[in-house]
Amino acid sequence: MQGWAIVETGAPLQEISAPTPEPKGGEVLLEVTHCGVCHSDLYLQDGYYDLGGGKKLLLSDRGVVLPLVPGHETVGRVIQIGPEATGVSIGDQCVVYPWIGCGDCRRCREGNEQLCLKPATVGIFRHGGFGSHVLVPRAEHLVKLDGVDPAVAATYACSGITAYSAIKKIMPLALDEPIAIIGAGGLGLAAVKILRALKYENIIVADVDENKRRLALSAGATVSVGSKDVDLTAAIIGAANGPIMAVIDFVNSTATANASINALAKGGIFVPIGLFGGDLTIALPMIPLKGLQIRGSYTGSLHELRELIALAKTGALEALPVELVPRAQANDAIDRVRRGAVQGRLVLEAPRF
Repeated sequence: MQGWAIVETGAPLQEISAPTPEPKGGEVLLEVTHCGVCHSDLYLQDGYYDLGGGKKLLLSDRGVVLPLVPGHETVGRVIQIGPEATGVSIGDQCVVYPWIGCGDCRRCREGNEQLCLKPATVGIFRHGGFGSHVLVPRAEHLVKLDGVDPAVAATYACSGITAYSAIKKIMPLALDEPIAIIGAGGLGLAAVKILRALKYENIIVADVDENKRRLALSAGATVSVGSKDVDLTAAIIGAANGPIMAVIDFVNSTATANASINALAKGGIFVPIGLFGGDLTIALPMIPLKGLQIRGSYTGSLHELRELIALAKTGALEALPVELVPRAQANDAIDRVRRGAVQGRLVLEAPRF
């Protein structure tokens, strides 16, 4: 197999060659056709998460081993099946659920592998979709596309289910209840598209970038507000005509988190998603006095990915804007994401022969 790998943290990806794995037991081998370039790939390349206040969480301390072929938003074609694998056939085009756990702990048995304490995530703890092939431990982690655009479906494996899972955490809400989305990058746009597919009518989007705000409006947002030169709390409350019941923060910086909390109505829910780095300061009595909820949300479950693909198959979920990039240009794609020079999502495409 060929792949673009992180060989040294803080350095460009390097092209590597390795033996193509042979599937054993219930494993399945896919030839990668598409792989999304996610903002999380930047943290892998950097080698740490910024926790704010000068603190860092080193990925090596989490068990990430280099060289690593990143890419956790993977679509591929099944080309080889282990002797114990069932449910898929040679030639099936599938999106890979990457947030694989140990399969044995309570979290895994309950269907929340993304919260497993012994993760085996594709593209983080094992080679991912920036390579020519991906070995999936169990066939159950493959979701057949059945006509869904593979380039768009690749993004559902992370940004799609991250947005979808966050949205489920603020439910139930009336369809006309205002919902605020902070950040109009790929995740924010995915949230707008999903909310529209679920028939929600009042979506407020905040972003510092005028072009991204414009794109959010074209994606179905009801109103957009700038979050750089305005009081974000006042802007959200003004757009919602009062304190708001739900904010999903895909930036999750100190400024956006505090603004989100301050904009909440009694009984409101704040779902922080982004890994920007920073701290949240809140007067603790206000949490019980206002009945507030702060619900962290990390990616999503396999069941949620299946639900999201099913929603896409109905035609109700409009596709995100996706730009295809040759896999050989992986470094350029990551650099563009780092600069914020992307509207929608970048998806690496395998060479065509």
